[in-house]
Amino acid sequence: MAAPEAIREQERDRRDRTGAPAPEPYLGPAERHPRQPLVPLALSPGAVELTGPVFGAADVSPLDADLTRQHPGEPIGERITVSGRIVDGRGRPVRGQLVEVWQANAAGRYTHRLDRHPAPLDPNFTGTGRCLTDDEGRYRFTTIRPGAYPLFPDANVWRPPHVHFSLFGTAFTQRLVTQMYFPGDPLLPHDGVWHSVADPAARRRLIAAYDPGLNDPAASTLGYRWDIVLDGPAATRSEEGRR
Repeated sequence: MAAPEAIREQERDRRDRTGAPAPEPYLGPAERHPRQPLVPLALSPGAVELTGPVFGAADVSPLDADLTRQHPGEPIGERITVSGRIVDGRGRPVRGQLVEVWQANAAGRYTHRLDRHPAPLDPNFTGTGRCLTDDEGRYRFTTIRPGAYPLFPDANVWRPPHVHFSLFGTAFTQRLVTQMYFPGDPLLPHDGVWHSVADPAARRRLIAAYDPGLNDPAASTLGYRWDIVLDGPAATRSEEGRR
């Protein structure tokens, strides 16, 4: 992994499609950077599974995929449907895939004790959901469009609205974590996290497409389509593989 100084130097020379300078890459607070050499672990990958959570198809209900119906009242915000296919590098559907999402509410705040953003919490929106893909590799969530929020409380740097995705394979150690963004967002060109994906084509693949075919007038939802590719040259970039 490159040192933070080297990453910053590379990013200073990068330009987005409009020709404007790219924002500084997201490196996180300096307090989170390691100060000591990394210590190699002798544990085998299977040892992690002994202490990790165990998921099963019987634990996932249809209600888990509708983030707007998990509480007695109605959540605040614009209702959306997010759906797509999960495929491998050859375009084959990935069936029975556990997909989890988490996100901020419409005001840009997470339901988490460490989130100190002064935006209001929504008692009727927790912001987490999960589902299993069908035989065509499709997933579908009903949720609220998340709001933007400041990356740091003392800086005018805002994260664009996004939804976190987590996909589990056949074992707990097989996991992909990534983020989905929304089309036409004016904050994207200024977002260091999005720009930390070096390949412009890979960055664009992180943006969902508005799909009228996914609109549900009865549920008052607008539809967004976002497909996920697990491997190959067009693979969806994960949190660990942005560069």
